[in-house]
Amino acid sequence: MSGIYLVSGDEPLLVAEAADAIRAAARAAGYADREVFFIDRSFSWDELRLASQSLSLFAEKRLFELRMPSGKPDKGAALLAALAAQSAPDLTYLIITDKLDRKTSDTPWVQAIEKHGAWVPIFPVESAALPAWLRARAKILQVEVEPEASQLIVDRVEGNLLAARQELTKLALLANGGPISVDLVLRSVGDSARYDVFQLAEAAAAGDAARALRVLLGLKSEGVEPTLILWALLRELRGMWQARERERLRSSARGSPWNLAATPSARALARLKRLPLAPLLLQASHTDRVIKGLSPGDAWSALTGLTGAFAGALQASTESGRVG
Repeated sequence: MSGIYLVSGDEPLLVAEAADAIRAAARAAGYADREVFFIDRSFSWDELRLASQSLSLFAEKRLFELRMPSGKPDKGAALLAALAAQSAPDLTYLIITDKLDRKTSDTPWVQAIEKHGAWVPIFPVESAALPAWLRARAKILQVEVEPEASQLIVDRVEGNLLAARQELTKLALLANGGPISVDLVLRSVGDSARYDVFQLAEAAAAGDAARALRVLLGLKSEGVEPTLILWALLRELRGMWQARERERLRSSARGSPWNLAATPSARALARLKRLPLAPLLLQASHTDRVIKGLSPGDAWSALTGLTGAFAGALQASTESGRVG
């Protein structure tokens, strides 16, 4: 065990797990007495100084946990630097903070912890790495996640790792020893959405605008998440793009970059040469930003515009879903 640990970051799940690992190691090393201090503006640093100098009535080895969200100890900075430099065999300190900016990272108390103890900075998981992160977490639960299913979960949780863990735990129970598939992810949202999102996308790809928009209205009334609907439409669009590329290259092989693509129906393929796929994909990208609140507009209006354009009832435009 090190004498002092600093865990910092804005990912609550990963910060909590890093702190849990340190606590577990402390317990295994005989640190049976744990005392928690909440650091705010009213905190008296003399309280920590006195506690570190007093003897414990319950255990020889003690873990002092300092929860300091601001990452700014102010008057306690000198004390933290001194505690880091002093090696006490019966004391270990665990400091948990939010992400530290560059200026704070260069302060003497942080540098002292890094020199004499251990600093564990937690970084966010990039969006592109989230599917692999999910599959790695699934292995811990002894369950397999199909690639399309992992991407669908990522789209639903929008980077929230706590929500991703909860979703994965629930799906692992529902899988009952089998792999987590797209169907299982959709069933966890609601059985009514299991086939309808696919029916919507297939109708739009086939050019059946009336049916596609009718199904979209039904999905909205049932409370289906817009993210799921966009995922299904994108799956069909990618399948159409891939089919066009195979035709252009006179090849029968499916392209590896589009592993989340659907297999278009005969009716959809008949529309292949007339579909403005590039503008439709741009419109889908804009719809994704609207759903996530990154662009102005209404999510359902954007989905209606994308569905209508895909089905041929409207002209593809990245402005669909925008409000003045």
